[in-house]
Amino acid sequence: MKTNAEKNTTTTTSNDPAVRPLSTPRQLKADMPLSEELAVQVEQQRQQIRDLLEGNDQRLLIVTGPCSIHDEEAVLDYGRRLAGLNEQLKDKLLIVMRAYVEKPRTSVGWKGLAYDPARNGKGDMAEGIRRSRTIMLKLANLGLPLATEALNPLVMRYLDDLVSWTAIGARTSESQTHREMVSHLPMPVGIKNSTDGSASNAINAMISARHSHHTLGVDVDGQMAMLDTPGNPDTHLVLRGGHGLTNYDAASIAASLAELEQGGCHAKVMVDCSHANACKQHERQIPIALEVVDQKLAGNDGILGLMLESFITAGRQNDSGELVYGQSITDACIGWVETEELLRGIHQKLS
Repeated sequence: MKTNAEKNTTTTTSNDPAVRPLSTPRQLKADMPLSEELAVQVEQQRQQIRDLLEGNDQRLLIVTGPCSIHDEEAVLDYGRRLAGLNEQLKDKLLIVMRAYVEKPRTSVGWKGLAYDPARNGKGDMAEGIRRSRTIMLKLANLGLPLATEALNPLVMRYLDDLVSWTAIGARTSESQTHREMVSHLPMPVGIKNSTDGSASNAINAMISARHSHHTLGVDVDGQMAMLDTPGNPDTHLVLRGGHGLTNYDAASIAASLAELEQGGCHAKVMVDCSHANACKQHERQIPIALEVVDQKLAGNDGILGLMLESFITAGRQNDSGELVYGQSITDACIGWVETEELLRGIHQKLS
């Protein structure tokens, strides 16, 4: 059965089989709306993250969850566990759940739930975006703030009202299109250092994003439009290492904070405990997280938080045959048992 959005699509049809019209952002949001209560919750959670950036809240920001969403049932299971843990630890930690439906690829590969929900290489963005919004609504209704990585600015138009924190990846921080997109986003945004490990491009992106831009985009009705972006002052640096080098040590963080201050940016950094910092060894996330927390306890107020790749079952698997429940098919993750133990340990340290 077609949704109202699909029935009411006004996009010009084409005989080209490679062109598959989608509903507009307005139509999809009308079919799958936020309640007034949920909209207030999302804005309050965004403000809590802004308070951390401004130094008005001393809690540690934790962005954790699976590398990508491929199994909505397992992700909802993880979300229920995380929501319960959050209730116990929220006096010291502000926990935000990763809900990543787009995946940047070094060359080719599965691009994420929003693009290829059946994971058969054929792609179905109408179904993918609908399922992405569905799982995000379910997670948000658990009371969790949500995080995602913004890869395609057009995809964000369908999901932006659900997201409390957004990441810009190492490969896209130099992109003018993404800098203009951040300038238009209504939530705090973390921008990762470049793949070579340097922070300069991310800091330049932060400077660019806090200014207004005139840029080409689409409105909520799918109409091509010039967007006058308001500028986004709520950005910060995410350190993820690069090219075999780590940058979560005290000296690297101090150098980044000095560069941020010089650029007039928020002197706050989040450490991505995975990716190059972990040298692609997912279990190394745990000692990295604890070392960074020790730096914060030693007096480094510039440490905003941590990012973890975490799912129910540790490791990763190839997307073939019968899949292991709750195990990533993209980057390897730490398991739930390790995640809970780590977050409780961090809470105890901060207490």
